[in-house]
This record gives sequence, structure tokens and C-alpha cells, in this order.
Amino acid sequence: MKNVIELLQERGFIDQMTSQELVEHVNSARNAYVGFDPTADSLHLGNLVGIIALEWFRRCGHTPYVILGGATGRIGDPKSVERPLLDEQTLQSNLQSIRRFFEKIFRGGGSKPVILNNNDWFAKFSLIDFLRDVGKLFRVGPMLAKETVKQRLNSEEGLSFTEFSYQILQGYDFAYLNQHHTVTIQMGGSDQWGNITSGTDYNRKIGGSIVYGITFPLLTKSDGKKFGKSEEGAIWLSEEKLSAYQFYQYLVRVSDADVIKLLRMLTFLDMEEIRSIEQQMQKSDYAPNSAQKRLAEEVTRFVHGEEGLEKALKVTEGIAPGTEAQLSAASFKEFMQDMPHAEMNQNDVIDVKLVDLFVRANLVSSKSEAIRLIKNGGAYLNNVRIDDPTFVISARDLIDEAYLLLSAGKKKRFLVHISK
Repeated sequence: MKNVIELLQERGFIDQMTSQELVEHVNSARNAYVGFDPTADSLHLGNLVGIIALEWFRRCGHTPYVILGGATGRIGDPKSVERPLLDEQTLQSNLQSIRRFFEKIFRGGGSKPVILNNNDWFAKFSLIDFLRDVGKLFRVGPMLAKETVKQRLNSEEGLSFTEFSYQILQGYDFAYLNQHHTVTIQMGGSDQWGNITSGTDYNRKIGGSIVYGITFPLLTKSDGKKFGKSEEGAIWLSEEKLSAYQFYQYLVRVSDADVIKLLRMLTFLDMEEIRSIEQQMQKSDYAPNSAQKRLAEEVTRFVHGEEGLEKALKVTEGIAPGTEAQLSAASFKEFMQDMPHAEMNQNDVIDVKLVDLFVRANLVSSKSEAIRLIKNGGAYLNNVRIDDPTFVISARDLIDEAYLLLSAGKKKRFLVHISK
């Protein structure tokens, strides 16, 4: 198996490393960790980079450690604005949901991931003991020099002492894991560099073994915006918050400018195959969107398993606009939980203009946008293109007197269930 650091460098994962010695360090089996705070009951697409990095370590013969922030989640890492503090019930519920996700996502052979909760060691500290034994070794000057801290200090909101202390907690995490679990590598997004180096410095001061830090670039689009957001909200990894079909559809819609980067960072395809796909995209006979379909299939399979991918493909094929697929109440009942949908009263649908229903379904933001969509040939009702901006829905348009399928283009769909 290839050296995992060289492998990650080739795929564009490495932003910074604390030492080039890390390349040699991973020639033996090591323990590496990434931390995940339970700010929600699901992780999102941006978190997937850290998960993929852990999986690469696992495939290369190392042991991945997943650290759930039962303690750090109570504090909040300094971001652009201060995080709202979670109540205990919400925090515990989020922790359980994320743990369940990690227990199933690492499949196949190799070392079994170790999942730990950092509250297990922080709960044993009193405030005075922590300040005396740990806080004493952190200097305020270097803490103030961290980029995320400087940004918040210069912001209108400022920075609370609670958030300022976060890097001490994360720094202690690394030292604790090194002492008790022989973890020598911490990974995180580029915005975690300051927190990671706090840990390497603290571990050195207490006489721990040499440890290393890696940051990977944040998952951003070619225009600089972060991946993981859509018009409907965050791209969650939990099927309870976002169906496998919706997850698949988000990835199918990424731009040509971004798809190769995502194939490198979010899939386990061989680099030779990815370069071949990139070359195919430049040819005149390239089938449009085929690279995106491959991306969507690979990532959906990793996150949702083979069953989730099959479900996403089944829905995609069954309700594709412009196809001859037979639509029925039975098929919609099967698909409904796997695609955006809503129940509406018959009075809210019959004798209503299609443009108004498109707005209500959030397929477009305004009537004028809906009209443009229709004029440009991108509006479908029950897989049939609608060309008339004044089109009014009637009872005969209902599928089995109970359903309507709306499509904006060939990728955004919305199912309406008519209540009697």
C-alpha cells in the first residue's frame, strides 16, 4: 500500500503539515484522529473530507480515531459568529446520532475505528485543577496570534473567553490521546491549524512523544464558496435529514469546474482513472454530466451504502422528466420519503396556476422566475414539458387523483400529495 501522506498529497488533501518527517513516520502503523463537535444531529458534506482522510489511513494499515466533542461541543470553536450553546438533552441526542453514523460508515476489512467522547476525560477535571495543571502551560501571546482568534477579535461581535479557551481544550485532547492511546497524528480543516499546533506545543512541553498535525483545505467551489449548502439548506450525511436521493442529486448537479476536485477528495477511485475521466471531459464525444454521475454514485455508496445508492438511482430513473416512465400512486408512495415533497389541500392545487405552485414548492424564488423557466422549456408537470406560462392545474392532471410531480429542469423535483 502506498504511503498515506504521499497518497493524500497526490489527491490534494494536504494544506499544511507540522513536519515533513511525517512522511517517514507513517511507514509504520500509526493512530490518527479527527475531532467532530456535535453542533447538529448530523454531519454535513464539509465534514466528509475528514472522514475520507480517516478512511484512507485505515486502508493504508493505520487505526483511525474519531473523537466526538462531548466537552468541546459545549464550548464552540471560534467561527465567524459565536455558536449558540446547546442544552444537555440536545447535546446528548446529537452525540448519539453522530456515533451511530460512524459505527456504520467504515465498512470492509482493516482496523476497526476507535470512537471516543472527550467529555470522558474532561469531566474528571475541576476548574481550578484544569487552570493550574493545563492552562498554566499555554501562553496568551501565541493564543492571540491564532488566525481564527484574530479575526474574531477584530469583528464587531468580539470573542468571548469561553470560545478563546477552546484551543486549550483541543490541545489537551491531543496530549491525552497521545498518552493513553498512542495517537501521534491529528487532522482537521485548514481553519483548525491554530488548534492543532496548540496541541503539538502542549504535548512537547509536558514531555510527550513527538506528534504531528495535518490540515486539509476546506471544501470550496471554483468560485470560492463552500460546498455543502444548497438552496434547501445543508447537505447532511444522515438519511434521516436528507434522503439518499437528494444527496445523490446534489452531487449530480456540481459544475464541470469542480467535479474532478471532488472525485479526488471524496472518492476512492484510482488517480489514473480520475485523470482518464478528466481527459474524456475535453473530448467532443464526452457524454455531458457522466463525470458527475460517477461522483454521485461513488460518494452516495460510501455515505449511504449500496442500498442507499440503489434507492437513489431507482428514484432518479423512475421520475426523470421527459421519460416514458409510468407514473402511479404506488410508485410515488415508494419514492415519497426519498425526495422533496409536501401534502397540500385540493383547494390549494386545483385551478391554481402552475407558476404559483412552483413558487410554493420552492422550486423557484418568484413567479417571474417560474415564467422564465417555462418559456425556456425547463418546466415539467408529471414528466411532461409545459410551454404555457398561464397553465392552470385541473383535476385531470392529478396522477391517480392524488399526486403531482413538478420538475424545474431535469434535476430539481418536488412531489405534491393531495389530501382529500
